[in-house]
Amino acid sequence: MASKIKVDQLETADGSGTIALQNQLSGMTSASMPTGSVVQVVSTSTMGNIAIASSSFVDTGLGASITPSSTSNKILIMLSGGALTCNNQGRRLVSVIYRDSTILTNSQTTHSSPYDPFFNVHSITYLDSPSSTSSISYDVYAKQINGSVYFNTGDGGVSLTLMEIAG
Repeated sequence: MASKIKVDQLETADGSGTIALQNQLSGMTSASMPTGSVVQVVSTSTMGNIAIASSSFVDTGLGASITPSSTSNKILIMLSGGALTCNNQGRRLVSVIYRDSTILTNSQTTHSSPYDPFFNVHSITYLDSPSSTSSISYDVYAKQINGSVYFNTGDGGVSLTLMEIAG
């Protein structure tokens, strides 16, 4: 059986007054959250390797959409995964984050080890200010330099997380 405590008011510690408790949180909306609060989180991931054989940017299939609740809010974008390269030092995985059709930022991982295969952490963290309340798509594109590479899952997968932060 669940327990409930029902009170109409609380008395202050020094006895100088009372605190009314009438639906204090019922009016809370994303617009009334303090600056820096996380308003919403959207995440997607894949557990398979994504082969990157093109020297031009190609869609990795990893993408997500989010609809900000205020034009002053920001979107924290976090891409996390790894790069697996084989047989050739100097191979690189280059990935970019697109907001709709605009490149926001990129990351490069270079294979510089004499050991094959070689796994490197490959990640991007970027704080975007889209100034919009329309649905926004964020997509990951990648290309290789000096030979095929894999956007590799390692043990944790490749993930894209979007966090709306109150502005």
